[in-house]
Amino acid sequence: MALPVLIHGDASFAGQGVVAETLNLDGIDGYSTGGTLHVIGNNQIGFTTDPAEGRSTRYASDLAKGFDVPIIHVNADDPEAAIAAVRLAMAFRRRFGVDVVIDLVGYRRQGHNEQDEAAYTQPLMAAAIAAHPTVREQYAATLAERKVVAPEETEELVKRVTLRLREAHEALRASFDQAIPSKTRSERMPSGAGAGTDTAVPDERLRGLSAELLRVPEGFTVHPKLARQLERRAGALDEGGIDWGQAESLAFATLVTEGIAVRLTGQDTERGTFSQRHMVLHDAETGEQYAPIQHLAGATASLEIYNSPLSEFACLGFEYGYSVAAPDSLVLWEAQFGDFVNSGQVIVDQFIVSGLSKWKQTSRLTLLLPHGYEGNGPEHSSGRLERFLQLAAQENVRIVNPSTAAQYFHLLRRQALEPRARPLVVMTPKGLLRLREASSTLSDLSRGAFATVIDDPAAERGSVRRLVLCSGKVYYDIVGHEARQQAAEVAVGRVEQLYPYPSDTVSALVGSYPALEEVVWAQEEPQNMGGWRATRHRLEEALREGVSLRYVGRPWRASPSEGYPTAHLREQDRIARTALGPRVA
Repeated sequence: MALPVLIHGDASFAGQGVVAETLNLDGIDGYSTGGTLHVIGNNQIGFTTDPAEGRSTRYASDLAKGFDVPIIHVNADDPEAAIAAVRLAMAFRRRFGVDVVIDLVGYRRQGHNEQDEAAYTQPLMAAAIAAHPTVREQYAATLAERKVVAPEETEELVKRVTLRLREAHEALRASFDQAIPSKTRSERMPSGAGAGTDTAVPDERLRGLSAELLRVPEGFTVHPKLARQLERRAGALDEGGIDWGQAESLAFATLVTEGIAVRLTGQDTERGTFSQRHMVLHDAETGEQYAPIQHLAGATASLEIYNSPLSEFACLGFEYGYSVAAPDSLVLWEAQFGDFVNSGQVIVDQFIVSGLSKWKQTSRLTLLLPHGYEGNGPEHSSGRLERFLQLAAQENVRIVNPSTAAQYFHLLRRQALEPRARPLVVMTPKGLLRLREASSTLSDLSRGAFATVIDDPAAERGSVRRLVLCSGKVYYDIVGHEARQQAAEVAVGRVEQLYPYPSDTVSALVGSYPALEEVVWAQEEPQNMGGWRATRHRLEEALREGVSLRYVGRPWRASPSEGYPTAHLREQDRIARTALGPRVA
């Protein structure tokens, strides 16, 4: 059991959008905490901004009125009233299981910090506060008047507490001279981490789970069009063509039957933004819902899947907290499009990528960010891979751009089973979700493992003069291009894991082509985005003398993509032709 407590400033409660997003979560399935206690430390100033400049409402707490949240205003100068307000709030929360807001109205005596001079911008308020006795002084006088505590006793209490604080401060300062222990081997996460984790699952077990995932109660009517799609999943086990959604469902099913809880949330996640998942079915006649994956006979752990509100900041923060509180669970948050993570970037920067460095706080939180250029608008093309690569350091996260359904299957299982927990950022596809070439076979799931780098299976090693390395969807644009047939001296490899960068594997791949003259990094993102800037120096280190490195992709751009289908196709064609064709001097 836990009690969520959020402490807000008065300016931030009214001004920060995440507050409204968080209040909105209160009554939504999958997010309710039984009520959060919100305390507004209302000092009536946001840095040097007066209340009238920071909000349009009379009270800092008025935002909560839109959610029917009870609001208790209390004078911070009255300690007993403040305690009574907390007791009332707790009783209301316990009875009704909803959020409660306490607006603790006080003041800021020192300005924004001890060095700030509040009188520069609020001279009248600063003068009034300077003449006003402190809360402690007022309460001490009240207790003395009631003959509860003598004045000399209160002074002795103040001295005693001040001494304890001073001793604690001196102990902290002394600790700064102590050597910081170096990172232990157990904390390291080399690029090959997870290689020893067995993610393969026997054929027969996958067949059994597949049958259960396609089973619905008697009388339940699956939509006819969807029923045909689901029926194809049964045949895919024998004929091949296991797509992204099926591989994902099988991965989750194996985990919950191994005792590992799974939680997946996001916008339209039950169905899947691209109608690829359908983990929760809806009866075409009654509207009743049924999730086969939540009724597996051998499941020993839960699988939760929830559609989230149209929120990234609060929802991503909620899932990060959930993953920390449930470290052995696989917690996943899916953006409707990859760029939607922009709105949760504060959570990424201040918690997900830096938690290990700041607090030694690990997490298995997995971000699923649809990424790939299909001629859509710029805002739906890019999951901002370059941002995560820029934030990757000290083995703090895993960043992956998988290109097949089997790779995704093994990746999910590796993330749940690998002992060294780290957040995982997955550039998931859109166009590849149903692409036949990106599908997999049953043996790929039952006998394979996640590969950080994938070689060209058709390459004639002795005759290859150029090795094209790429990541994600652009691989299929290149190998599926008409110019591929005339490019016998070109091999096309895939770097599936971009961080931790698989240096040894890439170096071995480059070294395995004895006649190699050139390595090309190809990407569909602009040159100042994507993986190029983070991997260029790594690739240079892998090259032997006489082998050059070249970039092929979009030039530097301020916006991720053209946003115009004809221009997009022209650029994709140019990238593929340049990667495969003769080099122009």
